[in-house]
Amino acid sequence: MERRSFLKSFGAAAACAVALPHVASAADEKKPTGPNEMNYDTAVAAITGGKAVTPSAKVKMEAPEIAENGAVVPVKVTVESPMSDKDYVKSIHILASKNGNVRCANVYLTPANGEAFFGTRVKLGGTQDVVAIVEMSNGTFLSAKQNVKVTIGGCG
Repeated sequence: MERRSFLKSFGAAAACAVALPHVASAADEKKPTGPNEMNYDTAVAAITGGKAVTPSAKVKMEAPEIAENGAVVPVKVTVESPMSDKDYVKSIHILASKNGNVRCANVYLTPANGEAFFGTRVKLGGTQDVVAIVEMSNGTFLSAKQNVKVTIGGCG
């Protein structure tokens, strides 16, 4: 290899190395925010379209009052509904009010499900409210919430 060709290729590589960090930082600035990068109120508005959410005894949520491990907190939601063609639960949304990722789970149902029930485990970054928002077939939104104190694996 000749010295002159080596210096040309070395110079081109050095120019690319200098230019790449600027290209990467410009791409980072233009990244869109995802659906989970929002606060609690914005997430509720995205789910409900700005409609009112009513706390209801029809929505029963089971979550521990004290979670020993914030990484795996069990949550169960049951909704009293006939699940008929005219009166059924369209969706169940589980939110953690103070997590960076507020929306934990979104489940969509039809009358064919027969029962409006959903259970999962969510990750909580600290002591906070876990909220279930339920959309009914008539367009109304019902809710239930439970405060969960996190002792390990969170900030509580």
